[in-house]
Amino acid sequence: MKSFYKLLEKRWFLWVLFIINFLGTVYGYIWYGNQLSQTPAGFLIFVPDSPTASLFFIFVLGAFLIKKNWPLMEALAVVTLFKYGIWAVFMNIFTYFATGSLHWTGYMLIASHAAMAIQGLLYASYYRIRLWHLVIAAIWILHNDVIDYVFFMMPWYGPLSNYTPQIGYFSFWLSIATLLITYFLVIKRKGS
Repeated sequence: MKSFYKLLEKRWFLWVLFIINFLGTVYGYIWYGNQLSQTPAGFLIFVPDSPTASLFFIFVLGAFLIKKNWPLMEALAVVTLFKYGIWAVFMNIFTYFATGSLHWTGYMLIASHAAMAIQGLLYASYYRIRLWHLVIAAIWILHNDVIDYVFFMMPWYGPLSNYTPQIGYFSFWLSIATLLITYFLVIKRKGS
């Protein structure tokens, strides 16, 4: 396990993750293009959840590459990577059960978003997050839940539109679970 954590510190590995996340972020914003073109300007920042999560992580990786920490960005990254990574995995699985099939892109989204959630947690021991950083990240994702499920700016999942209240309820509790996981893995463990 020690050698695995040494791998996470290697510059070449950080660069590989940086490039993968950069490409995934660009692809993610393109994927949201149609929805963003119909989104009121005041909500634009809150619609593309997953690409914004990976964008936060790009800043974290960039800081690591110059041997620095950016704790606020670390908090935003780990919280959003895990929350929206897990959310997308469940929505695609739910789509399969609701419709009886899943397009190949759904399987790609399951794999990429599971990896997204995992990568954020893998670096937990490297973060320098304090409680106030986590509070700001909590405000971000809980506010985003309100934007998504009160103002109906959630990602478009056509076959699941009849389940919006249930998905909103799931999303809220996933946010709470994500914040607790982050607190215990990063803040409480380090006694920050």
